[in-house]
Amino acid sequence: MPFAFEKLTGLNSDALLAAVEPILLAHRVEGVELIWRTDNRGWVLYLTVERQLPGQRGAGVTLDDCSEISRDLSAALDATDVIPGAYRLEVGTPGLERALYRPAEYARFAGELARLRLSQPVAEQRSLRGVLLGLDDEGRVQVDTEQGMFSVPFDAIASANLVFDPDGAKSNKARSKGPGGRKASPRSK
Repeated sequence: MPFAFEKLTGLNSDALLAAVEPILLAHRVEGVELIWRTDNRGWVLYLTVERQLPGQRGAGVTLDDCSEISRDLSAALDATDVIPGAYRLEVGTPGLERALYRPAEYARFAGELARLRLSQPVAEQRSLRGVLLGLDDEGRVQVDTEQGMFSVPFDAIASANLVFDPDGAKSNKARSKGPGGRKASPRSK
């Protein structure tokens, strides 16, 4: 599946993906979300893309990139006539507070502040806000919060997103701990 999240109700998703995928490859971007929805102005195909650059969250895709992808994708969709009727095409990035969909994203964004809403309580908690620590050996999401470290089964997460932290003050507690939630010892040089 090329997108972390797809909602294409009422469309031929195979035909649509066949038109979209070559455009993403040509622009060297990855699809994050592909959503077919309505708003107060009519139907819209909403596409978010990113280019993974190590250590550069939110970097990699420019406004010019979005414009070029939109232009090329619009031409491809018109040529294939995969979407009947009038619609708008919106291409953007997932943003600084991007949603997390796949287990690999929790590992990729380890060290970042996140908010998780749970479908099943974990230690009587229905939502968690803390620093992602990646995945454990069993694929559970590790989160260091002010209430302690939580190990959350992936299927217990209803939704999750990164939290923009302009000051970089994620959690003093989380930064003072090493792997497994143990206090990290100061390094001597």
